Amino acid sequence: MIQSIWGKLGGAGIGLAFGGPIGALLGGVAGHVLVDREGALFGKPPRDVVFTMGLVALAAKMAKADGVVVDVEVRAFEQIVEVPDSEHDKVERLFNLAMQTSDGFEAYARQIHEEFSEEPALLEDVLDGLFHIAKADEAVHEAEYVYLKDVATIFAFSDVDFERIAARHVQRNDDPYLILKADRSMSDEELKRHYRKLAADNHPDREIARGLPPEAVKIATERLAAINAAWERVAAERNIR
Repeated sequence: MIQSIWGKLGGAGIGLAFGGPIGALLGGVAGHVLVDREGALFGKPPRDVVFTMGLVALAAKMAKADGVVVDVEVRAFEQIVEVPDSEHDKVERLFNLAMQTSDGFEAYARQIHEEFSEEPALLEDVLDGLFHIAKADEAVHEAEYVYLKDVATIFAFSDVDFERIAARHVQRNDDPYLILKADRSMSDEELKRHYRKLAADNHPDREIARGLPPEAVKIATERLAAINAAWERVAAERNIR
């Protein structure tokens, strides 16, 4: 939760220890909006802090690029990250701080990729979170789509992987087989086994077991819902029971 993240920030030193654009953002947050210093932490920040700060930074840069009112982006972010009402103003100031940094989104994306390069599933969580924020106004606009594609490229996702991720969020003539990472030539039994494994691999409980932050669990829950919906379409088309 964002409240626990606030408690983990112990001052500008945490940002200096981490370095890079996210480190600079951490230092700015600690210096300007931190109110709870209990449990102060110096040194490299934990992964939930890095994940959340990275998501904020990329969402803020996306808002700056497409000109969307920041409050819309903040509210969408708060659907992913549990934010008490008392912390809303601080989160909004954090978005504004991220928007004002001189670093471009590419620098943030590269640092996030470096931090989580061994966990592509976590990078996919970041993209899913950004899509959730992008569609807060009920549409993913062209500028946002291009932005997300660029972030995915920096994260080393292929075009096919990006289209698979986008298909979970963008309303179009989407292909349920693409969402399922399945081939139409698969037999019914093969598809069943493939779907069951995919659902198990993407279950939110796995995120919890890996010690990921609550926001990653919420993103995984939304992703699993999209996978289940795609399976229901395929099962209905094939009359699979």
